[in-house]
Amino acid sequence: MGDPTFFSVKGGANPHTRTRWGTRRIVNKATAISQWGRLHDVLRDLGVRVLVIPPAPDQPGLVYPANAGFLTQLDAELPLSHKTFYLSNLLPTRAGERAHYEKLLQTHGFRTERIDERLQFEGEADFFPVGNRCLLTHGRVERQRFVPVFAMPPWRRVYGFRTSANVEPTLSAIVAPRPVVRVELVLEAHYHGDTALCAFGPGREYLLAYPRALEPRSWERVREAIGKGILELSEDDAVHYAANSFTLSAGGESWLVMPAGLSDRLLAQVRERGVTPVVVDVSEFLKKGGGSVKCMIGDLGPVVDSDLVGTS
Repeated sequence: MGDPTFFSVKGGANPHTRTRWGTRRIVNKATAISQWGRLHDVLRDLGVRVLVIPPAPDQPGLVYPANAGFLTQLDAELPLSHKTFYLSNLLPTRAGERAHYEKLLQTHGFRTERIDERLQFEGEADFFPVGNRCLLTHGRVERQRFVPVFAMPPWRRVYGFRTSANVEPTLSAIVAPRPVVRVELVLEAHYHGDTALCAFGPGREYLLAYPRALEPRSWERVREAIGKGILELSEDDAVHYAANSFTLSAGGESWLVMPAGLSDRLLAQVRERGVTPVVVDVSEFLKKGGGSVKCMIGDLGPVVDSDLVGTS
């Protein structure tokens, strides 16, 4: 997790970060720090060891380390020598974060590699395991700009998406023989795959999914790949970023740490699958920065305890 001391909207790279007039939203620092602390404590109480990225005044996006990259063999209890963390190629306003992620990971004993700099790729926010396969989510990568429209205000800001489809061969080679399912995103408010899709439960066998955020043929591919394990989200739950939840399984139990504001029906459906929902209010991070629970967590999975250097 990234220390929230300097959390603010710097680039405004998704629709949540700006007002309808295009101005960047202002973060309530006290609220953000309090909510971040609560999420940190919830994870700790569930038995998670949290590694905290020190704050940097010029990198406010460090609070969203789900974009940092992804770890191979994520859910396997293996020595760190058997795993590699592949660092992302972030958009320009956040590119400076990579050195901070790399330093923290290497300090704690993780081996790191970098993806080809020509490939735009934002880590486990767009590439994550579901059951025995991985989903790669992507969309049209565009230059952010204003375009005229017949409305008030008379313009619309184009944000685009954050991971390009051309990274697929590289990622497929890294995780082979595990199959990769490519999924195209179509709603800019759900600019990363982990805002529309969330694998959870033992073995990540279930999938929260918001079909409207996916291109129709991609949605069909997801349905064919996952089948009965899919739990479709309502519009209201999707808007509250239900899919931006963090899954955790240990000692025969499973939890799903979820954002506040979700329907009782959804929480009941999660419980019906043998998973305990744990609700945390991180609304300041969603309303101002466009990231919720999962965006605030870089998942490093289980590790052989003696391998991890230091604690925080």
